[in-house]
Amino acid sequence: MISVEEALAACLALAHPVSAEDVPLAEAVGRVLVSPVFAQRDQPPFAGSAMDGFALRDTDAVPGARLRVVGEAPAGRAWPGTLAPGEALRIFTGAPVPEGADRIVIQEDVTREGDIIVLGDSLDKGPHIRPAGCDFRKGQRLEAPRRLTPADIALCASMNAPVLQVSRRPDVALIATGDELVSPGETPGTDQIIASNTYGLKAMIEAEGAHARLLPIARDRRESVAQVLTLARDADLIVTVGGASVGDHDLVGSVAAEMGLDRAFYKVAMRPGKPLMAGRIGQAALLGLPGNPVSAMVCGHIFLVPMLRAFLGLPAGERRRFKARLGQDLPANGPRAHYMRSDLMPGNDFPEITAYRSQDSSLLSVLSQANALLVRAPGDPARKAGDLVEYLPLTPLFA
Repeated sequence: MISVEEALAACLALAHPVSAEDVPLAEAVGRVLVSPVFAQRDQPPFAGSAMDGFALRDTDAVPGARLRVVGEAPAGRAWPGTLAPGEALRIFTGAPVPEGADRIVIQEDVTREGDIIVLGDSLDKGPHIRPAGCDFRKGQRLEAPRRLTPADIALCASMNAPVLQVSRRPDVALIATGDELVSPGETPGTDQIIASNTYGLKAMIEAEGAHARLLPIARDRRESVAQVLTLARDADLIVTVGGASVGDHDLVGSVAAEMGLDRAFYKVAMRPGKPLMAGRIGQAALLGLPGNPVSAMVCGHIFLVPMLRAFLGLPAGERRRFKARLGQDLPANGPRAHYMRSDLMPGNDFPEITAYRSQDSSLLSVLSQANALLVRAPGDPARKAGDLVEYLPLTPLFA
């Protein structure tokens, strides 16, 4: 067995950034930007009013002053003249400030009598003018790589970038294995169960911005495994679930080897999830996950998600861990890294984390309740409630 860190490094070595494609701005949220976006002009392109009110010369902003209104400037329509001393322009938020004006007096501080305004007795400091280019200047860039957020999309729109260059969505082929499995919606026999792992993994993959396709279940026959693996050969990443252990019916490793698998490793010192393997078959990377439902999902968080980020061109490596205070005493850990399904709650200085009593790797109901994985290193000593420990968040996935 190798360590989690060694296994992750081997997995990441199999994941190479995919090609780029151009997508319309309106369809780019959540995609990974691969080329910087450059602003096409200053924003705002002119000095603009930050308030509804009256534009005037700052020297005229005297309590009680009487000024003549010479025009109006709504947003989107600049007033063409130049303000002279003693003149004011009715102006609205977002409108260009006219030549000669360097102050906006808000409308609440003004009394209007026809074409004459009278300034109030108490004026704020102003000037309520947004300088040209105060948000960004022409040529300023939004850096890549980055996963595009709604705020990024708004910024790119403001930069006048209608099309963005992003990573192609990696194609991930998902293969469940085993005679005991039937698809959701089918009627299982008395000795069968519903395939769940690939559906959870598909959701995980698509949340990361890749495309997942569910292939037919590979049955416990060599020809069935070979047939389904052949269907996956054009994928960027093949993810098999089950069939990678050492039982008589665990055929994925041997069949894949016959088809040219260059295996990087087999078995990792972790729980849940020891029977894990990875390698390359043809042009595709292959990640063989354990068949136990929780083991598959936990290994997805530890290995699959970082691989997907590497395919997308994002900085790759171990997912970020956070600190929490332990909410219970725990005995010493064994020789394998342990990722314990846990409940994370707000605390005084750090969050408080409590591992669920049952860590059986078949219990998806416990994983569904958990919002964090308490991470224990191999040989971690006994811990007391209140000790600082590390965890991986399960929600949101992008941590």
